Amino acid sequence: MKIELISVTPNALELLLYTKQTRLQGEQTLNEIINTPMDEKLDDLSYVKDTIKSSWEFVTYVFKISGVSRAFTHQLVRTRNASYAQETQRAVDVRDNKWIGISSDKYSEAQLEEYDNAMQQSMNWYEHLIENGLEIQDARGVIPTNISTSIIAKFDLRELHKMAELRLCTRTQGEYQKVFEEMKREVVKVHPWAEDMIQVFCANHGS
Repeated sequence: MKIELISVTPNALELLLYTKQTRLQGEQTLNEIINTPMDEKLDDLSYVKDTIKSSWEFVTYVFKISGVSRAFTHQLVRTRNASYAQETQRAVDVRDNKWIGISSDKYSEAQLEEYDNAMQQSMNWYEHLIENGLEIQDARGVIPTNISTSIIAKFDLRELHKMAELRLCTRTQGEYQKVFEEMKREVVKVHPWAEDMIQVFCANHGS
């Protein structure tokens, strides 16, 4: 699994404050906010965190997520307020793609070995079908759901906030939780001020 933050909104904090102020008929320009001392901007941000989140939608993050299962990406794209570009199986031969194994201590070694054998058999059949004349777009029907894939995804800060409430929860499927933890880590690297805005439900609501 590899999570890369490949694009962020320039002057994100300042734009966040500016769009909130514009809604309230503020008189400061964006450049004036950019040149405001950081401690003052963080004071203003404390207000933004506790009010209507429409201004959060102006701050966006684009991630490249690779080495994850297609089962995970099926879950990810259920998030509607986002944009996606995913590796295709219709035109790309994925015979060399690995699959994502099960990382759980609730299964025996025999069960895990059986799982890996089943995955290998599926990929063997995929290769066999292609070598015997099936087009890639037809042979892909036998590819296991946990085949590795990559996807580019764009979210705004408001959507990340909503996703965090659910996806940082321990009830979330393990791979999704790990991916989102890494996404949050990448965001906080560039925007430390955003950490409190990307929290699990119990942290946001005190329960």
